[in-house]
Amino acid sequence: MDWEHLRYFAAVGQHGSLSAAARVLQVEHSTVARRIQALEKSLGQALFTREAGGLRPSEAGRALLPAVEAMAQAARGIERSVDQAATSAEGPSGLVRVGTTEGLGATLLAGKLAALTCRHAQLSVDLLALPRLLHLSRREADIVISLERPKRGAVVVTRLADYDLYLYGEREYLARRPLVRETADLRHHAFVHYVDDLLFTKELQLIDSLYQPQRYAFRSTSITAQYEAVRAGAGLGVLPAFLADRDPRLARVHQPQARFTRTFWMSMPQEGQSVPRIQAVWRWLKETLKEEAQRLQPPQ
Repeated sequence: MDWEHLRYFAAVGQHGSLSAAARVLQVEHSTVARRIQALEKSLGQALFTREAGGLRPSEAGRALLPAVEAMAQAARGIERSVDQAATSAEGPSGLVRVGTTEGLGATLLAGKLAALTCRHAQLSVDLLALPRLLHLSRREADIVISLERPKRGAVVVTRLADYDLYLYGEREYLARRPLVRETADLRHHAFVHYVDDLLFTKELQLIDSLYQPQRYAFRSTSITAQYEAVRAGAGLGVLPAFLADRDPRLARVHQPQARFTRTFWMSMPQEGQSVPRIQAVWRWLKETLKEEAQRLQPPQ
């Protein structure tokens, strides 16, 4: 019996659909389907029944699944042993997928993670810097940095760092508009913000807590796009200090009222604690964000 067929069977059994298994195994949907069909043909039995939302193991599939999961666990144990030996001899090796918010990933982590892979020739990093939530349960990433603490699941969570955001405007734009001395003066200004119905976390609903504009001049799901719009003089926008403070074209507006503090949380599946390459990147991220504390929360 081909073990590869059984490995694909275990992934579909665990995750409930061909597409979810394909994401975990990092292969095409059609590859998973072919493997399952080949296994069913060799056994002469259907292993799954199709239902709304995915696949459910048949009676034969339920009987087979515990043994295959035990084999998969044993295989993972062998891989960890090899991984540990390679890590102790040559440093971390293999692929680690890090999911993070777009601003943090693109602005602060990308260059540093690239440097980390230069230091460890056998280490590869996928940086998923996306304006959406990433799910550890779906194996979309090995480590996730988010703005909300995960509330459920077999995960390890740590408070990674706090960071500040301020209301910014482009200097020439500010020179053309009335000075903001109090919150009511914001009525004279245009605003840049997220697209509300596509906002992936309530932690970024910031402008409404300060002032409710009648309209937004520019909105985007991307914080990088918002930064560019503020830079172009489209209006005022709430931006992370680690992104905006280093731009001489921008100035903070209406301090200290327009200051917001949010928290980055870092999480990984519990099984990641026994994977040396994941542990190595986890420790590195903690150290890196600690070193960047002043950039994340600069002086007012």
